[in-house]
Order: sequence, then C-alpha cells, then structure tokens
Amino acid sequence: MARLTYMLRMLTNSISRAYHECVRPADAAGALKYHHVKGETMRKQTVLKAGAVACAVALLGSLSACGGDKEPTTTADGKPIVSVLIVKRPSTDKIANMQWAKDLEADCDCKIEWQEVSEDAWAQQKNATLAAGKLADVSLHAFGVPDAAQYPSMFEDLSKDLDKLPNVKAFFKQKPDAKKLITDPDGHIYALPSSRGKSYSGSGQNMLINKAWLDKLGLQVPTTWDELENVLKAFKTQDPNGNGQADEIPMNIKKLDSYFSWYSPMLLLNSTGIVTGFNKGPTVTGYYADNGVVKSFLTSDEYKQVIKYYHKLISEGLIPADWATKALDAYDSDQTSDGKTAKTGVSFGWSLDASFGTLKDQYIAMPVPSAPGVSPDQTVWDGSSSEFDGNKLSISSHVANKDAALKLANLLYSEKYSVQQFLGSFGQLVTDNGNHQYTVDAEKTSQLMKDNLFPGLSDRFTGWIPDEVSIKGDTNADDLLEVNKAYDEQRSHFDPVKDYIPDYVNPSPEDNNKLSSNNTQILNVVMQKTATWMSKGGIDGEWDAYCKQLDSLGLQENVKIWQKWYDTYTK
Repeated sequence: MARLTYMLRMLTNSISRAYHECVRPADAAGALKYHHVKGETMRKQTVLKAGAVACAVALLGSLSACGGDKEPTTTADGKPIVSVLIVKRPSTDKIANMQWAKDLEADCDCKIEWQEVSEDAWAQQKNATLAAGKLADVSLHAFGVPDAAQYPSMFEDLSKDLDKLPNVKAFFKQKPDAKKLITDPDGHIYALPSSRGKSYSGSGQNMLINKAWLDKLGLQVPTTWDELENVLKAFKTQDPNGNGQADEIPMNIKKLDSYFSWYSPMLLLNSTGIVTGFNKGPTVTGYYADNGVVKSFLTSDEYKQVIKYYHKLISEGLIPADWATKALDAYDSDQTSDGKTAKTGVSFGWSLDASFGTLKDQYIAMPVPSAPGVSPDQTVWDGSSSEFDGNKLSISSHVANKDAALKLANLLYSEKYSVQQFLGSFGQLVTDNGNHQYTVDAEKTSQLMKDNLFPGLSDRFTGWIPDEVSIKGDTNADDLLEVNKAYDEQRSHFDPVKDYIPDYVNPSPEDNNKLSSNNTQILNVVMQKTATWMSKGGIDGEWDAYCKQLDSLGLQENVKIWQKWYDTYTK
C-alpha cells in the first residue's frame, strides 16, 4: 500500500513537470507552443494538459514496469550495457543465431541487449514508442530524419560525435551525398545512413523485354513509342512463345498504387524527358525538377501524353484489360509463367532474375523508347539510387553508456561488420579472402532466405560497403549491374541536381504535414482519374477541370513548398 501511495504521489507531482516539459515543440510533432500570454485559448490549454497527463501516465507505466528501481547500466563484472532495437525483415534469423552479432559484442567489450521486432510490427509500434519517449540506447532501421525532426530532444546529435566515429567519417568522405542525406539545414545529424556499395547505385527501376521473342520474329529493340507499339502487336499476333496459343501478354503493367511506387507504369514519363525518381522522394507524389525549377507532372502535357499512349495500347489489347485491378501475385505469376514457356513480352522490374526467375535468360533490359517529338538525347531514365538508405542508426539522447554506444556504432560501419550484416557471417555464408575481397555462398543464401533463417540483415543492414570492396556471389548486385548498363547513356542526359530533386532534400515537419495532407486528397483524384483514362479514355474532355481541381486541393502550394526546400539544400 505504501508503494502504491508513493507511486500515486509521483504521478501527481509529475503532471506539473510534464505540463512544462513533455509538450515542448522540440519534443513532439506539431505540438502547440507554450505561451505565457494573456488570452491563450482554451483549446491550446486543453491540448497541453492532455499531453502532460499522457506523459505522466507513461512515466507511471515505466515505474510500474521496473518496480521503481533504476535499470542497471553495467554487468556484474563492470561491462557497459547497451540496449539495441533492431527492425528486421521476416526472412532473417534471430540475432542470437548470428555469429557476427556475438563477435560484435566481444569487440565492443559491452553487453548488448537486443530488442528484435519485425517490420510489420514496427509499423504499428513506432508512433507509440516515440510518443512514450522511451527509446533503446541504439536503434537500427527504426528511425530517420523525419522522426528526429519531430522529436529532436530524444535523439543524440551525432554531428558532435564524429571524432568518435572514424568509420562514419571515412564513409562521409567517400560518399558526401550520404552525409547530405541525413544532415539538416542547421548541420544536425540525428540518424546515420547506410550504403550497400556502388553496385547498387542504379535505380533498380528497369524496362525489360523478351529478347528471345524479338529474335524469333526478326525484330529489333524498339527505340520509339511507335516502334514499341509495332513490336507489341507482333508479340500479340505471331505466337512468339511457340506454343500455338494466343496466351502472350505483349506488355504487362502493375496497377496504380496510392502513390507512384516501384515499377510504376509512369516510368514512361522518362520517354518525354521528365526524370522520375520512383524509389523515394517527391517524385512518388508527382513533383520533379526542371533546370532548378520544381514542377508537378500531374498536370503536365507529358503526363497527359503518357496516359493517352497507354489508353491506345490497352484499347488494342496489347496490355491486359484487367491491369487496373489485377492483384500483385497474379501480376508476378504472369511474369514467371510456368517457368518454361514465357507469357510476358515487356514489363518493368528490379532485375531479370527477380522478375522472371528461370525464364530470365530470355530477357534483356532496354533503354526506354522516346516519345513522339523527343530526340534520343532528350530521353532520360529514372534518377533514383538504390545505394543509400537514410533511416538506419540513431542513438538516444538519454543513453547511459554513450561511449560504448558510439563504439558499437563505429564497429557497425567497419568493413568487417558491414559485409557480415549485409550478406551473412564469416564462416556461415561469407568467406573473407583478404584485400577487400569476399565470396558469398549464393545457393545457401537463397535457401536460408526462403526458410526465414538468413543470418544477416540484407538491405536492412546498418553500415557501409566501401567502393574498394569486391563481393563474388552477391547475386542481387550482379543482376542489377547487368541491367543498369542499358541506362548509362540515358542517365547521362540530365543534371542530377538541376533536373532531379535530390534525396537529401528534406522539408520541415510542419511542411511535411502540409504536403502529406494535400497529397492525400490530390492523389486520390489523380489515381482514380488516371486509371479511368488509361482504360476507357476521355481525358481530353476532362483535363482542364481535373487540373483546376488539383490546384484547388493544394497542388501549387505543394510545388512552392518543394521549391523552398529544394533551394535550401541545393543553392
């Protein structure tokens, strides 16, 4: 009873403190500023008090969980304890079974308390974790720049700790864009990025065509939209797979998402000279740069042109009529067919193996064909990069053993641990051949991934693969390098800053909220209209009203916001 009385008294006292401490704008996204101004509205007071109570309740919860006693920060033999939250793919094994994690603990000379969570679970837990304010000492693949911008007092500013992170400093020296990716306009670094190496510098967005079909029909890789249409007609009518059935899908496209995601049909915008960036960033919601000027392609003549071209192909039966409603697994099944007889002529994808499996040898990557009136040297390709990820490592501002946490972070960015995190432990899947040379057991890796027992983190790892590293058997890199070659010329046709909004351009939390709010309404209209126009036509009669509607929903406001932040980061 005495214990309960004490805890209740702590709760009562904490409400006053929490009122002033838990709702500071620096600590919460969109929190109302606390003004000692006569006439403050009741609404603001209510919100502030509600936040205070929430913080106090969270405090009581933490007291109950630990019995009111402080958690130990060292082991019985004096080693520092570092808690590490790691967000993992479902295909990865338990950390306890990963040899590199055991070696990491030994090299750190610390006790690592791992907290593992799947990506799906983390999507549900993340906001609650931030609101509660109780973070692990080190978080991996959990938080990023936007989170830190909303809750800066919860994260260590690592820009002040780089002298204790020599591997990270070397990373930033070799890859300055990686540092830009996570540095805010004031120079703060609240989350570190990762790099899986130069082999992944391509976009991962590729246009793929069945070369075996072309050869059988005596056709060349199409270089214009008219040529592409003619090739697709031949694929439809001349039985290129030789099975005597009219089962060919000349061109297979994914249905539209709630935004312009991976392998979007709108990659054909590059045919018109608009550089897309469909991995991440503003282009996925419709914004791009043209010689330093931010624009939206959603109301552009080029977007209208692409929609009309797709409508023509669909109306001619060259794209399945059910494209707009086809489930992803059915789409993928059309790509791989039965593993023996190909069904698909042209599609967009990551690589030949990832898209077509055992049929991959029939396909090649093709440069995107030019739209009418666009010359080959004006035709471009997606400017995204698959090399960097900004949302990797963060350290709590309340970490008990800061030096140990920094030592652990620095080890993660060493070549030794970066390679093992990415591709598996030495002796299990990877052989260290010396002189930055490594060999991966690709067959065993594939099987372990299928069995959800991969002893590494794959592309969710936290680290840096330097340019001098060579890895034999990294099939993802090999596949990507092969298809990337098709786009070297087209990717040289634009300026990576003037004609592309770099990934390191990050609006403020307030502006991100406004962008998100506007985009939700804008894209609801865009995706519905686009799918209808592609399938049924009618765009000319509705285009002007559509453009006016998007402007009324905040399209031009969003363009101005992106222009402001583009200028902030690039000029």
